[in-house]
Amino acid sequence: MAGHSQFKNIMYRKGGQDAKRAKLFTKLAREITVSCKVGSPDPDANPRLRAAIAAAKQASMPKDNIERAMARATASSDGADLEELRYEGYGPGQVAVIVECLSDNRNRTAAEVRAAFNKHGGTMGETNSVAFNFERVGLIRYPAEAGDADAMLEAAIEAGADDVVSDDSGHDIYCQPDDLNAVREALTAARGEPETARLDWRPNSTVPVDEATAQTLLKFLDVLDDNDDVQRVAANYEIADDVLQKLSA
Repeated sequence: MAGHSQFKNIMYRKGGQDAKRAKLFTKLAREITVSCKVGSPDPDANPRLRAAIAAAKQASMPKDNIERAMARATASSDGADLEELRYEGYGPGQVAVIVECLSDNRNRTAAEVRAAFNKHGGTMGETNSVAFNFERVGLIRYPAEAGDADAMLEAAIEAGADDVVSDDSGHDIYCQPDDLNAVREALTAARGEPETARLDWRPNSTVPVDEATAQTLLKFLDVLDDNDDVQRVAANYEIADDVLQKLSA
């Protein structure tokens, strides 16, 4: 297991996106609705729903919003017709990108995601066209204040995790997909409720991008993130710290 990361620029991007509360609440509500639809409406019996509710609470989503999202799973409304979709392709700089969506209109979502790829010099491919660049993993994330790197590493080992990545922003704990619920339960008992517990895509290798490419790439990823149908985006890029600082400024 490793206590440091070569992937720290990949999974989390901070900045203006954090302020988009309305869009964030929409995405969280959709995940809650689908979690109820595909599993039990009881969070204690549905780990995916429990994780979705925890993420909503972490984002300060009002309790009424959470309850309405759960109710949509059984109501005769379009909320119950949400479909899980996945799109793949190459973005600027030949960066591999996986886009996971929840949508009530497959044609609309496909058109909008394809337009984002095309507008920014990318190419959307078929399913599994870039998935070989990634490993399917369970991801459990804790904030930095949950403990120091050594404490989180020890807790992760005890819980049966495979890897830990710690930096100033927090701790990413990785495990096998089938072990996600068990590792999450063990870590919750040891370190409290995590910020995130979900299946994710971890790059097998990364693609370095220069400043000009990084600027276009980040705009492209922001466009995807800004789409209400897009739940999360994984990409195998690596941007040097000095370039990130320059772009942030």
